[in-house]
Parts: sequence; structure tokens; C-alpha cells
Amino acid sequence: MKAVKIVLAGVVLTVFNAIVGAVTCGGVFSWVYKLEPTNVWRPMEGGPGAAFMAGSFVLSVILSFVYALINKGIPGGNRLVKGFVFGLCVWAVGMLPGMFATYAFMTVATTVVVYWTVLGLIKTPVEGMIIAAIYGE
Repeated sequence: MKAVKIVLAGVVLTVFNAIVGAVTCGGVFSWVYKLEPTNVWRPMEGGPGAAFMAGSFVLSVILSFVYALINKGIPGGNRLVKGFVFGLCVWAVGMLPGMFATYAFMTVATTVVVYWTVLGLIKTPVEGMIIAAIYGE
């Protein structure tokens, strides 16, 4: 297993997620967090702190490690297609159940749940492609 490539993919994913988060959740689509109920959100001055970024890095390394473990069994003609399929699988087994539970059991605006689900559908395949491009075959 290529540990350096796994960590590098984790770094790149952390930067990617920070940029996407700033542009989408912190910018273009920040209006969804003003939908009622708003009391579910923590007050935030500026962006997320260092602890969030460290957690994001650890989770990105774990995601990259999982890709490294199973990449030979992922269908696809080349590594980018494999990464795309991996990202779709992560979305299907990770994000969809989580968003269903959020909708069913939490007091969060339905629009926010739909937004997060669609954002995940776009973002997780791209994350998979980034990991695959860095990790290789």
C-alpha cells in the first residue's frame, strides 16, 4: 500500500473540501442555513476552526485508505472511472442513509437535507476521482 499517496490524497481532499465548502455552504448556498429552524446551527464567526480542519484531514485519509483497500475490486475501465464509481458508492451507502436519518429524526429544514444530498452526489464522485488520480492503480 502506498502510505505517502494515501496521506497526500488526504491533504488534497481536505483542501478541496475547504474550497468547495467556502464557495457553496459559506457562499452561494449560505441562504439555506437561514431557513427555519435556525436554532439548530451553532453561531459561527468566520470559517471553521483548526479542529474541524484536522478532523476533515483525518476523515479524508480514512476515505483514501478505504479506496486503497478496495480499488482492485471497483469496476471501471481506468482509474478515474474507478474513482467516480467509488465516490458514487460512498454517497449511496454513506450519505443517503445519513440524510434519510437527518430528515426523519432531526429538526432541519427539508431544503437543507435536499441541498446536502445533491451536493454530496456531486462532491463524492469528484473526491473519488481525486483519490484515484493520486493513488493510482
